[in-house]
Amino acid sequence: MVQTFDCLMRAKAEGGETVLGSQELDTHACYLIYGVLEPGQTGRRLNPGPGHEEIFCVVAGVVTLVGPEGSQNIKLGEAFYLKGDVTYTLENHQKMPAVYVAAGGHSEGGHEH
Repeated sequence: MVQTFDCLMRAKAEGGETVLGSQELDTHACYLIYGVLEPGQTGRRLNPGPGHEEIFCVVAGVVTLVGPEGSQNIKLGEAFYLKGDVTYTLENHQKMPAVYVAAGGHSEGGHEH
């Protein structure tokens, strides 16, 4: 049997977001982020960091992505890509929680742990 992780419970216990990474998976090749934004919540910081890339996908609700180019709504099933030392924030202006997942890993020739 494969090992499973209760991402929802972990996110609730860790302030709304959890990362499955090297500690749980014994690998530095990839990681998974699971996040929940409650209604009205703002300021969830997204920053892959030097040598990292992340693909985010909204799996419930609608979020507002705020970055240097302005803001845009990202709806259920839509994904976006961030690379390196860029900073964006997520907001939830809806009346229901929003959920996102992100797959991340190292850029080619990128960061070493």
